[in-house]
Order: sequence, then structure tokens, then C-alpha cells
Amino acid sequence: MDKKKLEYFRKLLEKQRDELLAEAGITVKAMSDKGDSFPDPIDRASLEADRNFILRIRERERKLIAKIEKALERVENGTFGICERCGEEISEERLKARPVTTLCIECKEEQENEEKLRGD
Repeated sequence: MDKKKLEYFRKLLEKQRDELLAEAGITVKAMSDKGDSFPDPIDRASLEADRNFILRIRERERKLIAKIEKALERVENGTFGICERCGEEISEERLKARPVTTLCIECKEEQENEEKLRGD
């Protein structure tokens, strides 16, 4: 992959990471700002359910941030866009759709089929 494309993906990954980190900061602030004195147990339960849902989303985002960091490392060390399994280049279209991917579409399909056979 040429330097121009690598720079494009580096900026894309950094932008995604920064947006996710900003959202996490907003969530923390919002959760600490609310006055949580609800006399009605139903209101309290609703608030807790909403918080749990938001926290599950943020946990998924935390995992995505880790994948973004690893993808940025691959950009730096020159392995970004190379399939971990077969060593071939990952298509640019696939990288645009999922820049944190480590497998080409063929290897990803193969992996998913193997998981189905194992019952994962």
C-alpha cells in the first residue's frame, strides 16, 4: 500500500478513535452529573436499565478503541492492509468498510465457516 493510502487510513482510524473517546467522556460526565434521587422505584429501574444499556455500548466501543490502536500500530510498522492468515493484501473497499480488519474477505469467510462447524 502506498504512503498516501496509509496516511488516509491512519487519519480515518485516529478520527474514529477520537470520536469514541469523546463519546466516552460525555457518558462519564452525564452519569456523574445526574441527581439520582428517584422516589418512584419504576423511574429508578428505568434509569438503571438505560445506564446498563449505555455501559454495554461503551464496553463494545472500548474494545473497538483497542482494535483501532492495534490497526494504527500496523500502519506504523508497515503491516496494515495485509491479511494475517494468507499474507495477501486486503482490498481497499474492505478496509474502508472496516479499517480495523486483519483478514481479507476470503479468509474471514473461511474463519466464519470454521466457527459454524465448531458451533461457536
